[in-house]
Amino acid sequence: MIALAGQPNVGKSTVFNMLTGLNQHVANWPGKTVERRTGELVHDGMAIHLVDLPGAYCLTAASPEETITRDYIMRERPDVVLVVINAASLERNLYLVAELLALPAPLVLGLNMMDVAHQEGFEVDAEVLSAALGIPVIPMVASRNVGVHELIDAGVRVARDGPAAEPNRPGIEDDHREVLEKILELIHDRVPDPYLESWVALKLLEGDEQVTGMMRDTLEPALWQQVEAILRVHEDAIIAVASGRYDWIRRMTRAALRRPRVGRVTLTYHLDNIATHPFWGLIVLAAVLALVFGLTYSVGGPLQELLEGSVVSPLAGLAEAWLAGGPAWLVGLVTEGVIGGVGTVLTFLPILLLFFLAMGILEDTGYMARAAYVMDRFMHAIGLHGKSFLPLFLGFGCNVPAIMGARVVESPRGRLLTIMLAPLVPCAARLGIVAVLSPVFFPARPALMAWVLTALPLVVLALGGLLAHHAIFRGEQAAFIMELPLYHVPNWRTIGISVWERLLAFLQKAATVIMAASVLVWLLASVPTGDIETSVLASIGRFLEPIGALMGLGWRALVALLASFAAKENSIAVLGVLYGSGQGGASLTEALRASLTPAAGLAFLVVQMLFIPCVSTVAAIRQETESWKWTLLNLVSLAVLSLVGGIVAYQLGVLFLG
Repeated sequence: MIALAGQPNVGKSTVFNMLTGLNQHVANWPGKTVERRTGELVHDGMAIHLVDLPGAYCLTAASPEETITRDYIMRERPDVVLVVINAASLERNLYLVAELLALPAPLVLGLNMMDVAHQEGFEVDAEVLSAALGIPVIPMVASRNVGVHELIDAGVRVARDGPAAEPNRPGIEDDHREVLEKILELIHDRVPDPYLESWVALKLLEGDEQVTGMMRDTLEPALWQQVEAILRVHEDAIIAVASGRYDWIRRMTRAALRRPRVGRVTLTYHLDNIATHPFWGLIVLAAVLALVFGLTYSVGGPLQELLEGSVVSPLAGLAEAWLAGGPAWLVGLVTEGVIGGVGTVLTFLPILLLFFLAMGILEDTGYMARAAYVMDRFMHAIGLHGKSFLPLFLGFGCNVPAIMGARVVESPRGRLLTIMLAPLVPCAARLGIVAVLSPVFFPARPALMAWVLTALPLVVLALGGLLAHHAIFRGEQAAFIMELPLYHVPNWRTIGISVWERLLAFLQKAATVIMAASVLVWLLASVPTGDIETSVLASIGRFLEPIGALMGLGWRALVALLASFAAKENSIAVLGVLYGSGQGGASLTEALRASLTPAAGLAFLVVQMLFIPCVSTVAAIRQETESWKWTLLNLVSLAVLSLVGGIVAYQLGVLFLG
């Protein structure tokens, strides 16, 4: 078993994808919302289980990622840990290596981004660094698959034969060495498995809350009082531990690292002069987003129509012909319930493909961190942190990772506000609905209306954040500190695997949740008489018609909105079922135009963009806030907001659209 570790933005995911390809599994670590990635590979005839540990800057247990990384190595004892570091930020990356060397697993160092380091003026001698550290060091350019094979070679060699030499581990400053020895004497033979005494002693001196709590519960009260008395007298010991590591880093890099000459202007500096400028940075960001959405709609829209016309409709016709001699309920189930619902949703694939591809490129090049930086001033104005832009931007793909990604915001109040506002970011499913239905209701100006509908929830998000910031959180502010990774050429394999994983998740949802919802809606629309007008579904919809009348919506449209709670894509699927899409008669476009006025269509889309999030997002809110109060507040607020928005949109539509 081999583990893969490293700080964020060092190319660790690229290495993992290069080694495992599509033969990988994604889940969550037990009891955590942190993504767990494992993969299998065969190297020189040997089957290897590879575990991609979460990216962590250090191992202080200040975040779930750091806790998972150190606990996994301590408890599972992998045969070897491959540590990927950024050669252009060697000294900062070596701090994590200094902490990993204290854990019970041999290390192999992957010195990645050697090309970027050279471009930035850094020269790193891998052989000299290896001799200094006492562990194998492999120079790499993972984005071009350079050094990846050598890295796994070295890892297998160390796992099979053991380390060739004892690694050079960092020590503690001399003035606290005796203190460390006293702690070691007091806890000797009293540290619970699988933890090491030397590591626990260091963590006690660092004031690590998790380790301190563990030892407080483990030691006898009298013995713990002695340990605590020493720690209280030497509260500055954390400085001695950190200073020892930094001194070690200086010694390790003294001969191996040559820095750029003074005054050298790098490519990153040139690009960041524009990308992080207070004014031009916003212009660049607006242009990037405009390009992303413009390509998504202009290219994805026609492909979506092509799929509907050349695949879904003919498939429904073929199914109807094949089942012509069968019972009527079976024909209806297949053509209306399955193909009419799921088939329509699958036409989203081109739009989602383009959007996920664009997001992958922006993330992999390092631009997304710049976007967060230039948005910090605006984020602070509405009570959010600049880092909140990153999870909120993820919401354009799916609100669930946006909510889970709010953990990057250190302030509890800022994190909570980010979570509460994240459902207002239009996810890919809602953007797909807008892309599909805008040409239906507004054939003369579909792109303009799509832009307006996309901007609407973002404007509401800004106003909601401003209100919550001043009314609930009373103007609390937080400093903005984050790393700006160096720009680098995107790795198309990594991006491709990321896009594939996201599309696969969508297809799995279409094959499970959406199909189940489509069949359920078809069933409710068919019983008890087989006539949709006298069905159970019609009864439910007509009960809500007084509300829908305020927005010009009939019961079919209301049922489609309610069905989006299971998955936003269900709206199109349910409309396809209720309006007979896929049958030999009118298409969904013709049926909707005949049933809903442009004003009612506008109201439907406004409600859809502001409506309560899907059940997966609700579960993520409950999980991250650990509170039903905040979860229910979010649902009620969005339900009221969408209703008011739909009514206002309908009235404006009647005035201007007819």
